[in-house]
Amino acid sequence: MKVRFPRLVDGRRAYCVVERSDGVRYQISEGIASSAVPHDLVHFVAERETGEDGGFWGAVAEGAVFKSMKHLDGRRPPHAADRSAAAIRARSDRLQRAELMAGLVARVADERITSTAQVRTAASDVLSTLPDARVDELRVMAAADVLRQVAERWARLAPGEELVMEWPDAGGKRRRRNGWTCP
Repeated sequence: MKVRFPRLVDGRRAYCVVERSDGVRYQISEGIASSAVPHDLVHFVAERETGEDGGFWGAVAEGAVFKSMKHLDGRRPPHAADRSAAAIRARSDRLQRAELMAGLVARVADERITSTAQVRTAASDVLSTLPDARVDELRVMAAADVLRQVAERWARLAPGEELVMEWPDAGGKRRRRNGWTCP
């Protein structure tokens, strides 16, 4: 699955475009565009790099369609609504964790945390509302590093340019080394 994150003029309504492997495309709306990395892009990097595929992007890759998504084109597969409901239901307990993990990865990136002990401390704080706050500290630090790289690329984009991210196929195919491209 490819997701295109266009860099908009600040103050406009931000969105991204999902191109699923079945040929269906959706637009996902989010908040107001600013110079900061879009929230959905932070989630994308955090979920993909930590392997937390139980979140929003893992659900979208499996066929979930959330209220923030608008169908653009492509024929939806048979029983798409049932598949969407099943993908969301299967993740109901993990969607909150994925949301918090994005916050954890962003915090580790912003604070440039470099030790597993510091990641554990941050995780116990950020994930304190969950029954299990354990994380793979090395994966979180690696995800934070990728997020910093993506943020640097994002900062260099001019309005009208886009960052294209790839989500690994369900069959386990790996993405390109950094998982992102830019025209």
